[in-house]
Amino acid sequence: MKYLCDPHIIPTVVPQDLAAIQSAAAQHSAYAGWLHMDIADGRFAPNITWPFLNPYQIEELETLDLKAVIHASISLEAHLMTETPAELGAKLAKAGVSRVIAHIEAFTDGDHAREAMHVWRSGAIEVGLAIQIETPLSALESVASECDVIHVMSISEIGKQGYAFDERALSRVEELHAKYPDMMVAVDGGVSESTVEELVRAGANRLMVGHVLAESGKPEVTYANILERAMRGCAPLASEVTV
Repeated sequence: MKYLCDPHIIPTVVPQDLAAIQSAAAQHSAYAGWLHMDIADGRFAPNITWPFLNPYQIEELETLDLKAVIHASISLEAHLMTETPAELGAKLAKAGVSRVIAHIEAFTDGDHAREAMHVWRSGAIEVGLAIQIETPLSALESVASECDVIHVMSISEIGKQGYAFDERALSRVEELHAKYPDMMVAVDGGVSESTVEELVRAGANRLMVGHVLAESGKPEVTYANILERAMRGCAPLASEVTV
């Protein structure tokens, strides 16, 4: 079935430790059902986050129960900006991450990506692949059918919050939605009240919001405003309405 227009706004966190995840989950669970964790190794992306800041933290994932740690009614999504995401994704899925997403650019080929996603499915309820703004969408062709979601980066550089929205993302979302109408398309980077409506109209149904919420004095109000603007993207334009 083709996805109905049902935009979801997902707050993001760039965690330095477990406490940061716990804090973000507690804050955003009041109005959001998911929390998006940007996880970077300092090589694939320029910054370093939990759990790479301490090598022992990666080992601790073997016994970690993230759902017990966060104490909040919110599901976790991990966006792996790492050179070797296969094993880490498996550990995070086992630790309680419900959705695991890694970059197509981090895999040697389609078979490598498929094998990793197959393993992640043993613990996660959804798996998918992210793609950077400069990578041709054709890189996804051999593996798109294995994805529950395609995660489109809409900024020129990944790893940090606050970069400006890259307009090229709109045509990329439109192309993906046209080619894979049953695919969930997510967008990450520069999502705000001024960009979200066009993204939804182009075919995106999941929108990651980080910097805008982090800088807001009233994040719950900002979240509601962005969601309201996103819903406008589901309505036909006046020029499209026929009498």
